[in-house]
Amino acid sequence: MTMDEKTVRFLEEQIPELAVVALKQAYWRALASGCSVLKAEGNSLVEVHPDGTTTFIKSLPPSIPVIKGQKLEIQ
Repeated sequence: MTMDEKTVRFLEEQIPELAVVALKQAYWRALASGCSVLKAEGNSLVEVHPDGTTTFIKSLPPSIPVIKGQKLEIQ
């Protein structure tokens, strides 16, 4: 099956939304299976337990504003 450029672009545009949905599903599936998950809340990293309680893990550095298409070098 050969796809034209328009079809490929349309499918590629769906990737961010699909990624968000997949991440949410994985989060809830992990909690439902009895596992804890890590989550950023504000400037803190917390562990969320299956019963809904949270445990503070550590403070996070401030977020870096990024413009679409901008490239950052991680050192």
